[in-house]
Amino acid sequence: MANAKRTLSVVLGTVAIVATGTIGTIAQAENERSARRQAVIDHWTPARREAALPRDLRVDARGLGYLRRPDGSLTPYGHQIKAETEGSPTPNARPGGGGNDTEGPQISALDPASGSTIGASYTFSATITDNVGIRSASFVVTYPDGVTTQSFSASSAGGDTWETTLSGFTDGSWSWHVEASDTARKGGNQSVSAETPFSVSVGGGGGGGGGGGSGDTVTNAQWSGGDVQMAAGRLFYEMPSNPRRKRWAGYVCSGTVVTDGASGRSVILTASHCVYDDANKAFARNVLFIPNQAGTTGSRTDSNCGNDPIGCWVAAYGVVDVNWTTSTFPDNIPWDYGFYVVDDDPASHSPGLNGSSDTLDVAVPAFTIDFNTPIVDDGTSGATTPDFTHALGYSYSDDPNFM
Repeated sequence: MANAKRTLSVVLGTVAIVATGTIGTIAQAENERSARRQAVIDHWTPARREAALPRDLRVDARGLGYLRRPDGSLTPYGHQIKAETEGSPTPNARPGGGGNDTEGPQISALDPASGSTIGASYTFSATITDNVGIRSASFVVTYPDGVTTQSFSASSAGGDTWETTLSGFTDGSWSWHVEASDTARKGGNQSVSAETPFSVSVGGGGGGGGGGGSGDTVTNAQWSGGDVQMAAGRLFYEMPSNPRRKRWAGYVCSGTVVTDGASGRSVILTASHCVYDDANKAFARNVLFIPNQAGTTGSRTDSNCGNDPIGCWVAAYGVVDVNWTTSTFPDNIPWDYGFYVVDDDPASHSPGLNGSSDTLDVAVPAFTIDFNTPIVDDGTSGATTPDFTHALGYSYSDDPNFM
């Protein structure tokens, strides 16, 4: 019996030692995860967020890929061939430039001009100039009631011309103005044009402004409320600027929380080009997700997760299809879907205004992911579903609005 007791004592002692070591290891791991989360949140200083660019990949007429900058200029992507100059926008200063510039952009030549009459659709345009470059331009349309407004992002059409085609107008007296900001430091300088009245005559009056469009065009406008605003959010991340990965640049995308039915993790659905740099062969780093960022009490995106309704989440890792990694845009477009995985762990979450679960797909109404081919109305007999697609997300120029 004495020997048996000694043996039992040794066994229990061993268990106690192992258990103590495990508890210490768990606590240490939790502290390390919390430190990594905080490091990612701290990384996104106001200056870094201001410099973050939309990762907007484009294909030219030759089939070559380019990264489109906010000013409309095209940077070769995965090759060294310059974009064709004909019809290409003129590059402006990079974000954050401008030195001590305090003057806002000059806005002129609004089209439609004061007193013009347009039809149901029209290409709105304006001339916007600034010595340090244009960061963003928005066209704000006021409805005939004089109260309701909608803001639409404009794009550079080459030189100093910015434009966007809008449709769905109805008869009446409308007005519009332009809001523009430059690339000067500390968020840039803003300018607002005078309110410009115009009329709409759907029954044949007015032209198309050179652009036209149709009633099937879904125009850019602010979206507010519902499960989709809760589940969708802004993604900040970094990707390398060259194959040696010595320099990294900040980017911004949109993502949506989906559920795959597994426990212990939450999933954010986004594009592969927002997860893995197929040109420089590297996954993104310093990934921060802000769901329902449109609900912030701040004036725009900032480093304070506490003023966002549900706070911020830090992704553990990203997932893309292998076919996205083994070729380069645009050859891999069919595989441009990716995922970020967030651990169901307090160390992944910096709480926000409302308090919420530390499990992302519980804190927001996650959507069910479906890989089946959608049914659309292709004009054939028997089709019942309209062929409308609404793209919802966070744009570069309308921060912090959900568009």
